[in-house]
Amino acid sequence: MKENGYSAILLKKAIELINTLDTKALVIIGIQPKNLLKMKIPVVIIGNEAEEKPANFHYLRLPLSLGTKNLVNLASSFMITNEIIHEKDLFVYVTPSSLGIRRAEKTVKAKDEFFLQIEHIFREVLELAIELSLEGREGKPVGTIFVIGDTRNVIRHSYQMVPNPFKGYKINILDRSTREIIKEFAFLDGAFVINKSGRVLCAGRYLDIDLKKTAVRIPSGLGSRHLAAAGISKLTKAIAITVSESGVVRVFKNGKIIFEYNPRLD
Repeated sequence: MKENGYSAILLKKAIELINTLDTKALVIIGIQPKNLLKMKIPVVIIGNEAEEKPANFHYLRLPLSLGTKNLVNLASSFMITNEIIHEKDLFVYVTPSSLGIRRAEKTVKAKDEFFLQIEHIFREVLELAIELSLEGREGKPVGTIFVIGDTRNVIRHSYQMVPNPFKGYKINILDRSTREIIKEFAFLDGAFVINKSGRVLCAGRYLDIDLKKTAVRIPSGLGSRHLAAAGISKLTKAIAITVSESGVVRVFKNGKIIFEYNPRLD
């Protein structure tokens, strides 16, 4: 989602809509306003933070690859969750190529904890998970797990199923040129383990969870991959992101699903 020559025009039109209708917020996606207007209503910016940060401005560091529909849905859930606006309130959203009006509603399965996790490493892994959901590997669906943070305890509660392809290499999720390398190993059974700096420590890691002792509960229909992700997120301080073969991306923290999204339905 790149800015173009229409961004300033669309943003101006969004302001006109706000002044005409009884709207309660403005959501700006993928546009960096050069001169922030003195808005009286709350403004949610998805993308990079602006230099000026008025008190009524809120920032969501979500990957723009989620697409407009889902970013608007997440912004809606975020505003309701944080009591910025109320359910059924009108808000305006604007992107570099579109402008729209929505009523606030919680249409995305995202809990409060999800919005608190949107740091740079988490964001990069989430974006990679979404890419895997959409692209698969060689055009075929692929399921995998990414475990982020608290690596010492994660390693203690897991073991290597196959030789670790990342041993001795400094492959970092922040280096976009390594994405294809990581995707190549998504076919391995087991999990990727990524430290808090973004380095991929291993792939093909079996999460050795005693589910009876851990006592995690997940919705019926979800299999061992999701049980393992829930279990490791409860046993450690790590966050787990799963990609199912049906394309659904889920985020687990403290043994619970805090985010659920299917990019293929966008």
